[in-house]
Amino acid sequence: MFDKFGEFDSWEEINKAAEGQKAEGDTQALKDLAKENGICPEDVEDYLDGAVNELCTPLTAAIGKLSVEKENLKPTDIMKDWAEYVEGLCAEKPDMSLAVRKKGKSLKGCIGQLLKWGNQHMKDVDPDIKKAAGFSGNVKLGMPGTLEARKIIKKYYLEG
Repeated sequence: MFDKFGEFDSWEEINKAAEGQKAEGDTQALKDLAKENGICPEDVEDYLDGAVNELCTPLTAAIGKLSVEKENLKPTDIMKDWAEYVEGLCAEKPDMSLAVRKKGKSLKGCIGQLLKWGNQHMKDVDPDIKKAAGFSGNVKLGMPGTLEARKIIKKYYLEG
């Protein structure tokens, strides 16, 4: 992940690197830059053709980073849902797109905070639910619901 060009801290940094590659006429390096940062090939073509002035926006840079991180992490089930919550928040809140792109912030770190919350908020499962599931003994569950997960995600990316 981010092996050739490194992790960029902002969409502006990606655009500056893209400008440099475009000015040098190195379209392959520009395509590699975009791929490493999850920017769509169509966006590269639009940028090269002059249809757009910048390779990416804050939103496409954030979604691109998340795309690369998801490809590396391969989340399933609830973790996949959590990744989609992050993407949705980026679309809703411009400051989230900027925060997601920051160096040191990652989908793995965010999911870690969600798991930490779940571990700290485990509760005993109702006996009837355990019975319906075919379980006996001590069973606990701790998982943030959608609203709580969104709060944790915002806190992770926007604070500290």
